[in-house]
Amino acid sequence: MTTPRARLDQPREVRRRFPRPHYDPESFGEISERIARFLGTARFLVYMSVFVVAWVSWNFLAPAAWRFDPYPFIFLTLMLSLQASYAAPLILLAQNRQDDRDRVQYEQDRRQTERTIADTEYLTREIAGLRMALGEVATRDFLRSELQQLLRELETGRDGEPGRPDGPGRPQADSATG
Repeated sequence: MTTPRARLDQPREVRRRFPRPHYDPESFGEISERIARFLGTARFLVYMSVFVVAWVSWNFLAPAAWRFDPYPFIFLTLMLSLQASYAAPLILLAQNRQDDRDRVQYEQDRRQTERTIADTEYLTREIAGLRMALGEVATRDFLRSELQQLLRELETGRDGEPGRPDGPGRPQADSATG
């Protein structure tokens, strides 16, 4: 009997002998951002400078029997290299997370800008429509001038006598008393 051949158009199943450790990427990212923020502060630079000065001073000025890292300070160099090898990826991870947040914020801003532009264009069309409609409606000044003209015509009367409100052709207020 022959064993079934693996299909070449499908990936192989990965066989894991040991389970992989599981971690929450979001929590890991938050921790890396905190570390990266701390690494970029003056406090970290002061702490690191004090540590290095103390290390070098101890290993340079202490009695020979108490020195644990003589002059070329190989152990100090190893520790600083190890710290830098962890700091660089943590900083890059924090920058990538910030880029992702910036990208999301940019997309939200772009959508908001599009909505604002659409609303502005709509309001512009509405205002233009109102202006066109108002062009056909009598304005307050036009009505006022027409009413003043009518009042002058009424005051002058039909026979041309100005200043007499009850002139000929107008009904008398009390025609029965005469």
